[in-house]
Amino acid sequence: MATLISAIETTARLRLVEATARFWTSAELVEIIIAGIRDLWRDTVDLKGEHYLFRDNSNVWLPANTSQLSNVPTDVHKIYLIEPRDVSGNSSNEGLSFQPLDYNDPLFNSARTRSAIDPSDDVIYYSITGQGAPVNAPVILVAPQSNSNVNLSFCYIRTLGNLVSTDQVPIPGEADNALVAWTVAYARAKDREDRSPDANWLAIYATEKEHLLQSLGLRQLQEPEYVSPLFQSYW
Repeated sequence: MATLISAIETTARLRLVEATARFWTSAELVEIIIAGIRDLWRDTVDLKGEHYLFRDNSNVWLPANTSQLSNVPTDVHKIYLIEPRDVSGNSSNEGLSFQPLDYNDPLFNSARTRSAIDPSDDVIYYSITGQGAPVNAPVILVAPQSNSNVNLSFCYIRTLGNLVSTDQVPIPGEADNALVAWTVAYARAKDREDRSPDANWLAIYATEKEHLLQSLGLRQLQEPEYVSPLFQSYW
């Protein structure tokens, strides 16, 4: 069962030899824990192991004769895949694919000059613009346009959003020890003259984090990992 953030606080207090809040308030320690969660989350996402992959199969769509997707979620961190929602054999979107491309790429530029296409057996390029979460939803520009609506399956990595002490720690792979070390390190900064985190506890955190990320690096053992040849599609 996943650990609650409040449980991390309790354990960290034992390491700080302050089981009852006196010098460190609960709010202070919870804030530190959440900062540690976000640090671990960023590196877990960078493993590209699909730990936080979310599939929105209900909201995002490409309206006819427009150059921008509609109803893009506001919590998009990274886009994993965009594809037509219905690609069955009798679908009008059969053979349609969406491919990421820089907005100033010559292929994207050429696609912008095309007339709206029938959304089947063709490629629509997309470019991700804007700040994205947590500021706002990214603006996803497309070319060429479609002459009819296309409902989309939108697969992406969501941001963590706001966390509170009663939430579970949203990090896979048994991250408790890492978070306790992070919390103690930054909590002790309050008790240090230079207000810097404790170096020894930061070292413990670094070791725990390294072991955690190593354990999360391979998610299946059925087949060996391999790298696809760069130009395989042209063979």
